[in-house]
Amino acid sequence: MPAPPPPPAVFARRATLARAWRLLREFGYEQSDPDRFYSALAEDTAVMVADLYGEPLSGATVLDVGGGPGFFADAFTGRGAQYLSVEPDAGEMHAAGIDHRTCVRAQGQHLPLRTGSVDVCYSSNVAEHTAAPWAMADEMVRVTRPGGLIVLSYTLWWGPFGGHETGLMHYLGGHRAARRYTRRHGRLPKNLYGVSLFPITAQAGLDWARRSRGAELCTAFPRYLPRWAWPVVAVPGLREVAATNLVLVLRRR
Repeated sequence: MPAPPPPPAVFARRATLARAWRLLREFGYEQSDPDRFYSALAEDTAVMVADLYGEPLSGATVLDVGGGPGFFADAFTGRGAQYLSVEPDAGEMHAAGIDHRTCVRAQGQHLPLRTGSVDVCYSSNVAEHTAAPWAMADEMVRVTRPGGLIVLSYTLWWGPFGGHETGLMHYLGGHRAARRYTRRHGRLPKNLYGVSLFPITAQAGLDWARRSRGAELCTAFPRYLPRWAWPVVAVPGLREVAATNLVLVLRRR
């Protein structure tokens, strides 16, 4: 299987060790200060998507599949984009108390938009929370206009963050990790294995992207790693553990 093509040079230059360390440091606040963590992640995501788009986002229609509490809205509208998000969970939509004027409640597998209606369709850390990630990915391709950009980023199950809040116990099994978390904290984990967290691999994503009839794979790279570590994506097996989070970038045919 050929290695994925390289990402645009402009974003590659941003992928420094300092950026990787900054994002890792912010990740430590996901539970204790989600506003801080998700605001930092949203800003980094908007920069990444703009670089991959290859031109200013001003005036571009951007669809965020799985927009969650709405932290990403300001990062994109601040760049002039016409931002719209889709989120299936009403509780998640209102978790941060943000005004959702541009959010639609719907599932990623059934996007309520017409074919070819957006310039950019992206999803950040959502695919691992759906039992049908590639059906969602197909929908993302469908609603994107010809020549438009699809960006699908997701956490790899076999990476160190695959179990989310259950930590590295997911290596012993998702159900076992959930039981251990429940015993320790007296409550179920937010991301419950088999219900709202599912095992997903880099190989499955690359296979889907390469057989997609509606879009062409432009690049694939580990989202949070510095540029010098990106070659791990070309190594089967190693990429499942070391890449941690895979970004698939496609252009709509």
